[in-house]
Amino acid sequence: MSEEQNKPLNVLILAAGLGTRMRSNLAKVLHKLDGRPLINHVCRTAMALAPEKIYVVVGHQAEDVKTAVLNELDESIVEFVIQEKQLGTGDAVNAARNHLQAQDSTLLILSGDVPMIRAETLAKLVQQHRDHRGKGAAATMLTVSLNDPTGYGRIVRDDHGIFKQIVEQKDCNEDQLAVKEINAGLYCFEAIKLFNALSRVGNDNAQGEFYLTDVPAVLSSEGEPVSIYKHGSRREIEGINNRAQLASLEKHLRRRTIKKLMLDYGVTFIDPKNTYVSADAKIGRDTVIHPNVTIEGTSTIGDGCEIRPGSRVADSDLGNGVTVLDNCLITNASVGNRCNIGPSAHLRPNARMEDGSRVGNFVEMKNSTLGRGSKANHLTYLGDATVGENSNIGAGTITCNYDGVNKHKTEIGNNVRIGSDTMLIAPIKVGDGVVTGAGTVANKDIPDNKLAVGSPARFIKTLVKEEGERGREGEKE
Repeated sequence: MSEEQNKPLNVLILAAGLGTRMRSNLAKVLHKLDGRPLINHVCRTAMALAPEKIYVVVGHQAEDVKTAVLNELDESIVEFVIQEKQLGTGDAVNAARNHLQAQDSTLLILSGDVPMIRAETLAKLVQQHRDHRGKGAAATMLTVSLNDPTGYGRIVRDDHGIFKQIVEQKDCNEDQLAVKEINAGLYCFEAIKLFNALSRVGNDNAQGEFYLTDVPAVLSSEGEPVSIYKHGSRREIEGINNRAQLASLEKHLRRRTIKKLMLDYGVTFIDPKNTYVSADAKIGRDTVIHPNVTIEGTSTIGDGCEIRPGSRVADSDLGNGVTVLDNCLITNASVGNRCNIGPSAHLRPNARMEDGSRVGNFVEMKNSTLGRGSKANHLTYLGDATVGENSNIGAGTITCNYDGVNKHKTEIGNNVRIGSDTMLIAPIKVGDGVVTGAGTVANKDIPDNKLAVGSPARFIKTLVKEEGERGREGEKE
């Protein structure tokens, strides 16, 4: 085993650029792919390699980039370094000099706008770097051959196929422009040797910038071993420079995700080309997804579900046997088994449906629980409410949860029948077995088994419950 095998691995992610070709006020690495910023994809991949530390070079919109990174990585593993002016990739790496130049470590350098690179590929790159000729290399770069290499730096080799230099597109002569092998912008370096060589890199080039790509040639000229890891996948190393490329990768990632769900998990997609599913989503066997459905984030959908056209599910959990009818919006919600939703229902954050419950057309739930077997079938708002088991919420019911300053809770018991157009003014508790008449406005608690009517509500009868019966009238109040 070479000494390099025992050295710690650090990762440096370059994420300081503006990305002018995106034509955007947003830093390039903050543009989203599959619902997450580009930088987050790279961070997740880097983390899979179990590095000692991940350094992120930030510059343009630095605070926003930091926030995005910390949504993906624990702050104990990441450290940010500032590139004050964007003077090229060499200058970006040089911003981390004080953190890394004295460490006898292996440094993997990644680009924050290359989101499709796989951890397995990077692990092979690192392994080749450490194994090179039994002693390890000073530098190893990942390359790919492209039919159209326009825009990429070319890998120039000598007559024996040995690496000579990387030449950027704008600095290439006619012969170099004909080279198909390109630099992917992903590197392994021995940190001490990297920063020593970087001190000798100038900016005498078409861009007037300090190129990291000059470092391997400097090392090679000083007799240091330089290795090339030639990879076969163009898609993995594709960077994002404009919105067209971003859309192309989005389409590729979506198709890959849906194909995997169909072949490996037994999910039916009626029209895969017009369905949008996050790579982080999980969908169970025999679930049917109709056209124009969007499933975002870390959503989980159980077995035997059906999601009809036009519905969107975001960061929500659906149990087995759930039916979601047309044009529903479900965000940060939890749905039990055998539930029915919609059409045109809206489950907002912290909405919870217990097994066998149902919400129908134009029903909205927020921060509320609908109990087992309970229903709210039409034109209802349940906000900051808890509904017990086997209760029915009539059309037009509103839990009036906001008094202009604070939100208040509504508690509805088991076996309750709320009449159409009932207003429940929170805070309020509706007991078990209660029935309200149509148009009731209740502004105080309703005891168990009462019939409440009017505005304000009056308790006009006690409803006697007997086993196996819905209930019968008792004495008048």
